[in-house]
Amino acid sequence: MQLALGRAPGLTVQHVSAVLAAVVGDSCPKPTDLGALFAHARHALCDVVLPPAAHRALRLPDWARIAHDRRWMESERVELIDALSARYPSRLAHIPDAPALLYLKGMAACLQAPQLAIVGSRHPTEAGRRTAREFAAHLSKAGLTITSGLAYGIDAASHEGALASAGQTIAVLGTGLDQVYPSAHRELALQIAAHGALLSELPPGSPPLKFNFPRRNRLISGLSLGLLVVEAARASGSLITARLAGDQGREVFAIPGSIHNPLARGCHALIRAGAKLVEEAGDILEEIKISPTEQLLMHLQAPHRQPTVGGRALDKGYKILLDAIGFESASLDELVNRTGLTSQSVASMLLMLELEGAVGIQAGGQYVRL
Repeated sequence: MQLALGRAPGLTVQHVSAVLAAVVGDSCPKPTDLGALFAHARHALCDVVLPPAAHRALRLPDWARIAHDRRWMESERVELIDALSARYPSRLAHIPDAPALLYLKGMAACLQAPQLAIVGSRHPTEAGRRTAREFAAHLSKAGLTITSGLAYGIDAASHEGALASAGQTIAVLGTGLDQVYPSAHRELALQIAAHGALLSELPPGSPPLKFNFPRRNRLISGLSLGLLVVEAARASGSLITARLAGDQGREVFAIPGSIHNPLARGCHALIRAGAKLVEEAGDILEEIKISPTEQLLMHLQAPHRQPTVGGRALDKGYKILLDAIGFESASLDELVNRTGLTSQSVASMLLMLELEGAVGIQAGGQYVRL
């Protein structure tokens, strides 16, 4: 029955509360999951205002499709978390139109972790991309989980920054979890699922339709304590996410930029409207009232990963070198300057990392992480 509910479009936490209220006083004990609740409440559904499409889906379930969903979820280790579950994210449950069910691939514990959303332009400047990575990495080290939407640009840079610092990150998709959009981020999605979570309110097979993404954005902000906008034009969708965050009572942060940069104008508009101006990650931690002691505790409690290459743990020199490469290309001379190691040592380690498949070399002698 729970999978059938996953195929009932538009079902929200508020609908679940209404159905639950309709069966209060019945002799049966309170259901612990949505499947049991709706099976028990069939007689009461006519008295509860559900979306027409959800009513139809519950009245005439597509059992063949539901069986396909079950097989796919089992094979891909995807979970369906409903609003009656203790694992449903508590912050999200209190926003308007919170989805009754969430599809999750990865670590369910991430959903209850303190989160900061980072969003911005799909076509940022290189400085904006680097800023997003650096903020995400620093905030991850402070114990925050970084939440974003897996899109090109600032979203991807934020996920990468969290992963590079061995932190947790959540990608909220505007498709079913069987489809990665954009497809170029398939490898990034796999890393996120391994060290965080992929999340969607949409059942498998849901394509990247345009209207899915504004709805996805309310989940990005709803999961989080606050939202940071790194770069955004005046007409950017990130400003819609910022408005949703404000409506949900979340803190909104924006990074200012050059008056000559059109991607700074959206951030400047947010600051004029009351968003907090941010110059460093500490500004955010101070505003959302996470003290240095709490940062340390969150950092100690978070699962940390030991960087490996080829199945073996890296020693300190290799870790320093990989951190120096980051997620941008860099020349041998640049890496020597960043690490303080000798050119002979850097060249030798790069050769080893290249043989291990951890580093690649591009035209012009530029090295990149793979």
